[in-house]
Amino acid sequence: MSDAATAFAPGGVGNVGPGLDILGLAVAGAGDEVRVQWTSSPGIQVLDPGHANLPSDPMRHSSALAARAVLAAAGERLERRGLAIRVRKGLPLSGGQGGSAASAVAGAVAANALVGRPLDRKGLLAACLEAEEAVAGRHLDNIAPSLLGGIVLIRCMETPDLVQLPVPDELMVVLVRPEQQMRTADARAVLPASLGRDVALHQAAQVGAIVAALALGDYELLGRAIDDRIAEPARARLLPGFAEAKAAALAAGALGSSISGSGPTAFALTRGPAAAERVAAAMVGAYAAAGQPSAARVGPVDRTGARLVDSASIGR
Repeated sequence: MSDAATAFAPGGVGNVGPGLDILGLAVAGAGDEVRVQWTSSPGIQVLDPGHANLPSDPMRHSSALAARAVLAAAGERLERRGLAIRVRKGLPLSGGQGGSAASAVAGAVAANALVGRPLDRKGLLAACLEAEEAVAGRHLDNIAPSLLGGIVLIRCMETPDLVQLPVPDELMVVLVRPEQQMRTADARAVLPASLGRDVALHQAAQVGAIVAALALGDYELLGRAIDDRIAEPARARLLPGFAEAKAAALAAGALGSSISGSGPTAFALTRGPAAAERVAAAMVGAYAAAGQPSAARVGPVDRTGARLVDSASIGR
């Protein structure tokens, strides 16, 4: 056991098109860092929530909730000493890039290291899910890839059964975030309460095609399978400029494009970095033409997931 620990967790893309709540991938680059440290004051304190608009209340911040769940599972009591948490947000708030999940994952991994790593992958997932459910809803499609890295299929959530899928070597992810925010609760509220058989069968076929495409390294099939007929049609009308950005992405050579998580970020998949940069520029231009300033980032799939980092990276 040590006095402090710091962990980093990457953001990513939830749903990955038709995989509503059951497919997610981590994107290399931006993520959240959480530093946890023992203190002489009982309980958990969030000394820096990472952003002025995030709560310092430890019962409302995903990193603190996840750390609390880890300590409880490890049998660590906080009556005599406590935990201080500092967060560095590298992901946008309500941006559709898995920000609350990344904070939860980093908080859980750091807290687990602090108490000697008693929790395995299953225990960490449970702690993160408890935190994410409190702030953004009960789903694992952001948590699992942030923790494990790669592209993850959630075969079952209630008794978690996760499948880490192959990642083609040249696969690149483009993320373009317009200057908008979309609360997960608002995005989930517009989802249809029921589905026709044709839509349900279509979605199942596309998820199956994504799994097959990744296994085969078939980029064209992967692109054709990014065809969501549940969440995207419901949410697109809440996201000015998305339709234009998606059309621009496909015209510029993207394999496929859709809404990242709940939005407002749009994502596109490409084969190779040159295509990714071209697609990113086209999407930013389309958003600008629609009166929506935006910012893009491009990266490969993060294959590592959450990891411990030098604690000096977050101010004491």
